[in-house]
Amino acid sequence: MYFSKHFFFNTIVNGVDLSLKDKDSITTSFSDFLEEYSIEIVDRNGESQIIKDNILEKGRMLDSEEAIFKDIKSKQNSLIWITSLFKKNEYNIDEIYSIDEKELSDIVNDLNVFKGEIISPKNVSFVYKDGKYEIVEEVYGNEANKERVYEGIKTALLNGKKYINLDEEGCYESPKYTINSDKTKEVEKELSKYISTNITYVFGEEKEVLSGERINKFIMVNDDLEIELSKDEIRLYIKELSDKYNTVGITREFKTSIGSTVEVEGGYYGYKINSVAETSLLIENIKNGAVLEKEPSYSQKALLRGENDIGDTYVEINLTRQYMWFYKEGKIIAQGSIVTGDPRKGNSTETGTYMLNYKQKEATLRGANYEAKVNYWMPFNGNVGIHDASWRYNFGGQVYLSNGTHGCVNASLSLAKKIYENIEEGTPVICYKDK
Repeated sequence: MYFSKHFFFNTIVNGVDLSLKDKDSITTSFSDFLEEYSIEIVDRNGESQIIKDNILEKGRMLDSEEAIFKDIKSKQNSLIWITSLFKKNEYNIDEIYSIDEKELSDIVNDLNVFKGEIISPKNVSFVYKDGKYEIVEEVYGNEANKERVYEGIKTALLNGKKYINLDEEGCYESPKYTINSDKTKEVEKELSKYISTNITYVFGEEKEVLSGERINKFIMVNDDLEIELSKDEIRLYIKELSDKYNTVGITREFKTSIGSTVEVEGGYYGYKINSVAETSLLIENIKNGAVLEKEPSYSQKALLRGENDIGDTYVEINLTRQYMWFYKEGKIIAQGSIVTGDPRKGNSTETGTYMLNYKQKEATLRGANYEAKVNYWMPFNGNVGIHDASWRYNFGGQVYLSNGTHGCVNASLSLAKKIYENIEEGTPVICYKDK
């Protein structure tokens, strides 16, 4: 039969048309093909380069027409040759051609696709505008992958292709996420939830509202389209609240028991926002899209908010007059002369507004060179506190200048007892000097 010795209609082998050819025509057909061979390389912008330069040469298989013929005819059933009229029969055989890989590498390096302005791909991104997030479409750019370009052209050459579209062959770097990616829609939804957060922080009569207008500055979306909250930006916001509303150490105007008004600076009494705790809570609230009104987390609180955060229950210590008063709900509960820190020895009792840390009966106070047992111990500034001093016979006046304490406030037994029985933890203690 004719088709047992000839190829079918529409038989293409490694780019060469061998339709109706016999075994003896193979070498001539391939030689003619190689002599005229060129390949058109088309980039993403539709620009093309045609490469000739005899880049394609005969391979080992072209030395054996018999082997090529047998290989192809083993795949063609001569009895059904009629089907070849209606479809292409394309085949690729290894080692039909050979290429000089160094020459191919030089050709690839010199392609226009690697010259000029290279624009890298960019994922879809998000921008906050007019109270909501808008999607910014991805950028495909024109950054070709040299290894993929090389392999794509090499494969096309060895298959005898005369045309290759680098974009269609996946030779370009591409964005990982596009406007149509499922993850893009998920992130958009999550971002909308984050900026729907509305937290009203309450500071007594004053309020601070945190909404999407500020929250969007906390939000970042990384290259993997993962949402990240900037702890630095959130800490900065909490610091702004702290700077505005913390009252520890501020200067307070204080109306004294003798009628004068003094400015008292320093001390540890007052409100202090717990920045670490509030940062964690705020992150959680933003992730949940919370809408709420709350106080911030505090590491400590004053008794009141407002211009007068001391209230009407406090201990007043006049360091100049060496005198102490204790008020409870605006009424004097106890008062009397005291002895405070010895300034000659660097032990002056520090001015400032403090608060009672705790109170304890039957305490033993120890220092570098002393040990003293007291009945009533009421610390308000570290190891500095109010206590009875049974070893003293004189209080007030100038005693502190010649026989002062290590910093504590010494009181008579009766005065210390009266205060102890009526004072509560957290009560303000104001230490000041006359003008």
